[in-house]
Amino acid sequence: MTTTARDIMTADATCVKASETVVDAARKMVELDVGALPVCGPDERLKGMLTDRDIVVKVVAQGKDPARCTAGDLAQGEIVTVSVDDDASEVLRVMSEHRIRRVPVIDGHILVGIIAQADIARTLPHTQVGDLVGDVSQES
Repeated sequence: MTTTARDIMTADATCVKASETVVDAARKMVELDVGALPVCGPDERLKGMLTDRDIVVKVVAQGKDPARCTAGDLAQGEIVTVSVDDDASEVLRVMSEHRIRRVPVIDGHILVGIIAQADIARTLPHTQVGDLVGDVSQES
């Protein structure tokens, strides 16, 4: 039996709305004990990912007011996702190719979960986990 994204993912990912402030997003991160949140628009479509590092580098370090910046302001660039029915090899390929530590899982256009490196570590053989961590962590 093939392992799919659905088997690996953490379900019920919480979105931060694109219109919510960075302060609201940071509070959600603390409340959920996570370092990243998917950003969703009013149509529930994924707009991007917001990380705690984004908040530090793109807001705090630049002297911007986190109460005036929105999550949507920071959710720019290419949105990398996997489908809920993609097999584990495709998930690993996407994460390695894009050098990302977590990837949103969608069903159609609806966010249904997140796969983080920890989810991979809990589910897949150690050799695959090691390869992924090496690919994602290597310097450019």
